[in-house]
Amino acid sequence: LLEAPSVKRTSAPEYTIDDALKELFLERHNVEHYLDTWSNKKNMILQGAPGVGKSFIARRLSYALIGFEDDQKVQTVQFHQSYSYEDFVQGYRPNGSHGFDRKNGTFYEFRNRAINDPSGKYVFIIDEINRGNLSKIFGELMLLIEPDKRDPIWKTRLAYGSEGEPEFYVPENLFILGMMNTADRSLSLVDYALRRRFAFVAMAPLYGSPKFRNHLEGRGVPGDLITRITTGMAELNQTIENDRTNLGPGFQIGHSFFTPEKPVADPEAWYRRVIETEIYPLLEEYWFDAPETADSWRDRLLS
Repeated sequence: LLEAPSVKRTSAPEYTIDDALKELFLERHNVEHYLDTWSNKKNMILQGAPGVGKSFIARRLSYALIGFEDDQKVQTVQFHQSYSYEDFVQGYRPNGSHGFDRKNGTFYEFRNRAINDPSGKYVFIIDEINRGNLSKIFGELMLLIEPDKRDPIWKTRLAYGSEGEPEFYVPENLFILGMMNTADRSLSLVDYALRRRFAFVAMAPLYGSPKFRNHLEGRGVPGDLITRITTGMAELNQTIENDRTNLGPGFQIGHSFFTPEKPVADPEAWYRRVIETEIYPLLEEYWFDAPETADSWRDRLLS
């Protein structure tokens, strides 16, 4: 096993469910449900349409699970078609001297950090988890990340491991959180074996949340415009959901397109800019074979 160095206690501020609720539009029962599901399964995937705030929610759920706003205990990577086992776990890389050295991947290094601090919780976030070749990237980890295999008794030699060196296992204090865009037309099928190892929770648009309205009011957006946003986007999302042939619920448009971080000086200009430069291009992609439908919704939202 690894020889653990002395663990430096975190000086990061505590972070509770109440802290998460101050930043999220979710209700308490939602956050508690997600954390309970994740704690038991060890591995969870947030899936949802563009703009539902998966990345923002993932970070806050991670802090709440850990109990601290400690970025030293959270690691993020993004999968893509060229991402490999060698990037994730271990492999050989050029050393600059016309040779190759074995290098540990991002997950391997982060896993060492978790093993050396068994009393703490660690979160590994994988953005766009469905874009990678999952069986190839995870390799032996497909078995080792299972919640009932998080023990040294399940340790195994890795593909590039040498005889006599410590074998590899995933500790129980390392939690994995994936994110998946349900509107990604190019997404690869999520391996069934991996699906069995993750809990899936759906993120939905929250235009109807009182917290969403409060957020916009706090940024200087007038009430009548907030109503136009919530009503118009609810109607658009209903149309998208009803279009089962080409779209469906997974293509609904999230609320984060309309969550400015700073006060809005000109609300009407801000709203028009969001519709024309963010919502409309998405609608053109959705209805690429029916451009008149995208044009009609743009005009309707701006009227």
